[in-house]
Amino acid sequence: MPPTVGDSPSRGLSRRALFGLAGAAGLVLGAGGGSAVTAAVTGSRTAGGAGGGVHPFYGEHQSGIATEVQEHLHFASFDMMARTSRDDLIELLQDWSYAAARMTQGLEVSAKGAVGGSPQAPPDDTGEALGLPASALTITFGFGPTLFTKDGEDRFGIAARQPTALKRLPAFLRDDLIPEASDGDLFIQACADDPQVAVHAIRNLSRIAFGRASIRWSQLGFGRTSKTTVDQSTPRNLFGFKDGTANILAEDTSALAEHVWVKGGDQPWLVGGSYLVARKISMTIETWDRVRLAEQDRVVGRAKGSGAPLSAPDGAETAEPDFATTGEDGKPLIDEVSHVRLAHPDLNGGIRMLRRGYNYVDGNDALGKLSAGLFFLAFQHLPEDFITVQRSLAKDAMGEYLVHIGSGLWAVPPGAAEGSYVGAGLFA
Repeated sequence: MPPTVGDSPSRGLSRRALFGLAGAAGLVLGAGGGSAVTAAVTGSRTAGGAGGGVHPFYGEHQSGIATEVQEHLHFASFDMMARTSRDDLIELLQDWSYAAARMTQGLEVSAKGAVGGSPQAPPDDTGEALGLPASALTITFGFGPTLFTKDGEDRFGIAARQPTALKRLPAFLRDDLIPEASDGDLFIQACADDPQVAVHAIRNLSRIAFGRASIRWSQLGFGRTSKTTVDQSTPRNLFGFKDGTANILAEDTSALAEHVWVKGGDQPWLVGGSYLVARKISMTIETWDRVRLAEQDRVVGRAKGSGAPLSAPDGAETAEPDFATTGEDGKPLIDEVSHVRLAHPDLNGGIRMLRRGYNYVDGNDALGKLSAGLFFLAFQHLPEDFITVQRSLAKDAMGEYLVHIGSGLWAVPPGAAEGSYVGAGLFA
């Protein structure tokens, strides 16, 4: 009798995944038989209540993009291991999809979980999320350029299916990238309203990947720096300013269709997906904190208190910026090199992106300064959109207080169909 997820039968995790859960010296426990996810996780939990509800894993688009942005993030970039095969990659994506479909519903990674297996063997699930609700957990997957070709090698027989737009981002002004904190064959984005739930997801998916993929780098994030639904309030970043006022919202399906979801291109398998740009941006917090308030407002182009553009006479946060209005000195109320002006769609050919960034603090450096900043995440239908806006920001007055230290671009496939797995179209 196969294990079940909710009311739906499933073939469970592959033997390779179970070996990973058990550890390098562990036993293969209760093989679930095969690696494909043959049924959806449906009806196992209901939305709402404590823990912020439950988001479906299967669907037209992957969750964690237009989903209402949660409060916490654990992001991980992975590299496939040497001598792994196409079959290894497919099996890994199947195993990840199976486990993700369970965890997003508030379940453990397998039917045996943290305490249901043999007491003489490592448990399948690490157990730190036992008793916790799903906490609005979403798990999103994507593919980097090096998954298709690396050092000129087509490791997995998918080079011909690499989208033309999927290539390493060019260098930008103020880049000081750390190679060990950039790029990667695969990414997993786990967002939740409880940080322990997000960490649990990445921890267990990393165990499942044992022998096939290993973490290249990862990042914890807290305090969302955007909103993605009408009901959410606009949050603040570590400079103390409201961030994401003009972000694309989930309710604006026409904007999502125009700016976020891939509609065509040269690779049909990516239609309905997106592209993710991740940038780790270090903020010089101590320097910024010594800047007078009026100068901070000028640099950003908005009032720190209300979040309103400096051109808004009534102080309304959502007022459309007016770049032509001048003050008594004859200068524009919104400075020509302010962040708001240079990033605005009107000055970038109408380009918009869906942002899901987070604050981060990685402790202190050797001088006692905060190692902190913004972990920028943006979904768009073409990477060129991000490149265009980032180049516009070369003159951004805020750039004096920022250093980009991590970067990556990935293709994000559409959602998995019931009975299938994320990325299945790539191998069809």
